[in-house]
Amino acid sequence: MTGTYVYGIVNAEHPALPDGLAGIGEPARAVRTVTRGPLTAVVSEAPDGLRPERRDLLAHQKVLSRTVRGGPVLPMRFGSVAPDDETVAAVLAERAEHWLERLRALDGKVEYNVRAQHDEQAVLHRLMAEDTRIRDLAESNRTAGGGTHEDRQRLGETVVAAVRAREEQDAAALRHLLEPAADATVAGPADTGGLANLSFLVDERAAGPLLTAVEEVRRTHPHVEVQVNGPLPPYSFVEPGPAPPADPE
Repeated sequence: MTGTYVYGIVNAEHPALPDGLAGIGEPARAVRTVTRGPLTAVVSEAPDGLRPERRDLLAHQKVLSRTVRGGPVLPMRFGSVAPDDETVAAVLAERAEHWLERLRALDGKVEYNVRAQHDEQAVLHRLMAEDTRIRDLAESNRTAGGGTHEDRQRLGETVVAAVRAREEQDAAALRHLLEPAADATVAGPADTGGLANLSFLVDERAAGPLLTAVEEVRRTHPHVEVQVNGPLPPYSFVEPGPAPPADPE
């Protein structure tokens, strides 16, 4: 045994999981629980050489999907491994207040992840149509048979600066349009070449406004490619966001 793999955390009174529920690994490890005080961790043995392979990613998701049928669950991200059951129990006791608050806050909530990037050709065509500096430099170079090295460099630098400015503008617009449709928003790690990687928390029965807002982004920003993944367990919201500013005295 190489450690205890943790799928998620539930209230101690959460209904028992079905016998024979299989988790990650080959052969699949039996899923069980570790309880300390008011909390229970859904766990299994951690296999050697764990990697994010499709089989195990799907098994992790399956255990969470089965667990959430009995009530709210705080999902742990794939690869959450503790040295042993005793360590898991100690952490449950140490963070009980925090995780109980999160279980209450996330009850009935799901996560939608939205990633966006520019369609490079569409952005360049848009900039050529809208930015007179770029259009004038390109036309000047064309009439000069391509222009000098300095001329081409100046055009390239102008285009790069305009693309970066448009990236910032479109990323801000994306968040502005989508954020009002969600209960909370978390920015994920920036993707290479991406505009935004945002996770939104919404009621599991009321995702319509967010999905409608995504379609509005696609309509008004045809040069932006938007990918939506969800509904997902609220992985990005297990830890609370920043506290709101205190009211001035």
